[in-house]
Amino acid sequence: MPTETIEQTKQQIRALVGEIAQLSKSELSDSDYYAAFLQRVVAALAAVGGAVWLVEAGKRPRLAYQINLSDPLMEAESEDASQHLRVLGHVVQRNEAQLVPPMSGLAEDQSGRNPTDYLLVLAPLQGHEGVVGVVEIFQRANAQPATQRGYLRFLVQMCELAAEWIKAQKIRQFSDRHSLWAQADHFSRLVHNQLDLGETCYTAVNEGRRLIGCDRVCICIKRGRKCNVTAISGQDTIESRSNIVQALSQLATKVAATGEPLWYEGEKEDLPPQIEDALDEYVEESYAKAVAVLPLRRPDPDQQLSRNQAAGTPAENPEDREIIGALIIEQIEIDLPPEVVTPRVDLVYEHTARAVSNALTHDGILLMPLWRMLGRSRVITQARNLPKTLFAAALVIVLALVLCLVPADFNMKCDGTLQPTAKRDVFANETGEIKVVYKNHGDPVEAKPPAELTLEQKETYALLEIENPDLQVQFEDVVGELNQARSQLLAVESSLLGNRRSMTREERSRLVAQMEQLKGQVRSLEEQRKLLELKMDRLVVYSPIAGQIITWDVEGLLLGRPVQAGQVLLTVAETGVGADWELEIEMPERRIGHVLKAQAASERLGVKYILASAPGREHEGTVTEKSDIQSRADVVQREAGPSIRIRVSIDKDDLKGNDLRPGMSVTAKVYCGQKPLGYVWLHEVWEWIERKVLF
Repeated sequence: MPTETIEQTKQQIRALVGEIAQLSKSELSDSDYYAAFLQRVVAALAAVGGAVWLVEAGKRPRLAYQINLSDPLMEAESEDASQHLRVLGHVVQRNEAQLVPPMSGLAEDQSGRNPTDYLLVLAPLQGHEGVVGVVEIFQRANAQPATQRGYLRFLVQMCELAAEWIKAQKIRQFSDRHSLWAQADHFSRLVHNQLDLGETCYTAVNEGRRLIGCDRVCICIKRGRKCNVTAISGQDTIESRSNIVQALSQLATKVAATGEPLWYEGEKEDLPPQIEDALDEYVEESYAKAVAVLPLRRPDPDQQLSRNQAAGTPAENPEDREIIGALIIEQIEIDLPPEVVTPRVDLVYEHTARAVSNALTHDGILLMPLWRMLGRSRVITQARNLPKTLFAAALVIVLALVLCLVPADFNMKCDGTLQPTAKRDVFANETGEIKVVYKNHGDPVEAKPPAELTLEQKETYALLEIENPDLQVQFEDVVGELNQARSQLLAVESSLLGNRRSMTREERSRLVAQMEQLKGQVRSLEEQRKLLELKMDRLVVYSPIAGQIITWDVEGLLLGRPVQAGQVLLTVAETGVGADWELEIEMPERRIGHVLKAQAASERLGVKYILASAPGREHEGTVTEKSDIQSRADVVQREAGPSIRIRVSIDKDDLKGNDLRPGMSVTAKVYCGQKPLGYVWLHEVWEWIERKVLF
């Protein structure tokens, strides 16, 4: 090769090395630096290609940048990629540069192999805490060993320059993180400085915008089902009727209803139509390039809260917490990368959620504006207003004494129904399908007599009839087997009697044994037939008591319906002139404690009730036994929550003149003794305070 060409090549390599040295002193991003670094190294070595692999703690190497990397090496599931990654892992583990010839492996077992046709020149990238990556060069394999070792020495030197950039980058990250924590500390001090909701939201949006570095931050507070805009960064007042505020409120309401965070950066795929429409309307008004709407959830005071946990996907605690509003972050002109925005958003979100939750709790205290006004005002203590103040104080004291000392009846109010005392459910005796319904709603019924019934009597006493084809088939099979066994038995007996003298002893013994076996088979089949006849008789359902059917539309409800044995079909009750009645009232579980205390003090509890159909007249009843109060609560969807059933005995003569029907609604009051007037009026408020505040 001419001397001039060699000198030009050396100068080009020196220039590339100089450029790499300058790059290592720059403040480029990771992707830009590794791209520029690898391009110059590949050019300096006149190589086919290369790759930069980054290694995170405890994880497999991750591709950061590549030039001419073959497709099989980028397929995560391929065998070539697996072997290649083992080679990279070996270099990371040993922290030594390596030359791996084409289609060969390293000396150690399980260290992988080079699946390519190129020489692999590998060198580790050093950081503060050890190896952070590997630089890989794909070089032609026809070079001399000395030249190959030269490739390796050059790559090691270039990796040393890259290591200086990595260390400087780490120092810059530490510096940025320190600055971020200083700003976060300043933000947290300001946002938790007071408990006024408006001031807290105003501070959170303005200081949060400064901390995140975005264009606008807003907070919406949830009132009922709607989220109202409470604070917008850079604005002292909010015009709630403006188009942009209305659109923002609608967007926050839709996102808060889903409980999931919304991140919009120009793409709206996979969004629900309601949210997509609200987002289009808001973006059209605000011209935002990126919008993040994060539902604010009331945090757990004993657990650190992250943005993803608050959004409904907690890592450890799956419990969904109450949504109290939404935090909206917008980028209109500023375009910050996600790695910068995300940690700052997490900080702002966590402190904002806690501060807003505390402010809402503080503002939710009863008469808080009044207490705040009284604490700041001195008007009531001035001399000219002192008599009025003393009179008002005396009036309050007298009212408090009246509430604490004057006794009043303490009644627990609840709802219930009027039911016949004699009431029985009718169950299906066998599995099958309802074939015939003999009685319907309101029809009188008789209890089945112990004797066998004729066909006419069955229609008189029966309620309904079940059809079971399988049972009929079993019965016919058993009858057929029984007839066959009887025929065989008759034939054996005839043969034994008719040919007794001409038979040998062995033949007679065999026929006697066969006859005994057939007799046992006949007895077994007869028992099966009787059992099946009994089961077929049970397909006709009778009433256990005489009375009247109170189940509505029995024929429409049951005819043609498949049923299982033991399933409740209908209800029969005695509702005649002489029938006894009782109340079944449902006392809310939160009130049952007062009833149980009153029952412990007195064996009989008085109950006053009115019928929904005749509210003008008051009736009386009693709870006489402890067993009349249910021992467990029924967890059903009622407005008052879980309830305890109480059976109340009543005087049927007291209900004369009323058209009584099972299930009539009543409103009842259970007498629980006497308590101070204030406790009678305000006991539920005090119990709520005990549950929600003092506990």
